[in-house]
Amino acid sequence: MNPPSAHRETRILDADDIRRAVTRISHEIVERNRDAGALVVIGIQTGGVWIAEQIAANISVIEEGRTVALGTVDVSMYRDDISLRPVVPAAPTSVPCDLTGATVVLVDNVLYTGRTVRAALEALNDHGRPRAVQLAVIVDRGHRELPIRPDYVGKNVPTHMADDVTVGPDGVVISTTMEVSAG
Repeated sequence: MNPPSAHRETRILDADDIRRAVTRISHEIVERNRDAGALVVIGIQTGGVWIAEQIAANISVIEEGRTVALGTVDVSMYRDDISLRPVVPAAPTSVPCDLTGATVVLVDNVLYTGRTVRAALEALNDHGRPRAVQLAVIVDRGHRELPIRPDYVGKNVPTHMADDVTVGPDGVVISTTMEVSAG
């Protein structure tokens, strides 16, 4: 018999915090890529897509007249942990142009082990050879299994391995399940 457990949720960012983080990341991307030429923002399905859309929209406002291509990538078939989890395509990949020579900003909601980012990098290679790939995430929770580090981070959040981190436009919630002693 499994011991009883309790579930606790902690909101660490609200909607305004998310908006400010995405705005700050957008400004950092513009500052770092003033002379980068073609800039393509690619959201990882499904968690990074809404963030990528906001970043692309912000950049077009920050730098009037700058064209920012926006796309999405589904990494399901590129994962190296397929034997550990079922392959469920999230949504279609839509890369708007050949990535050869472009600077790609890859966007996801949470960076954890780095395996999703590794899969996304492999998927991007099917669409050309980018000049550079930069990584933007809202939450970096640590526990990396691969040597991957984000270029742009909304918030670094120390977590336990068993925690679940949910990021959405309304905020960031950490869910923790704890064993409760019976007695």
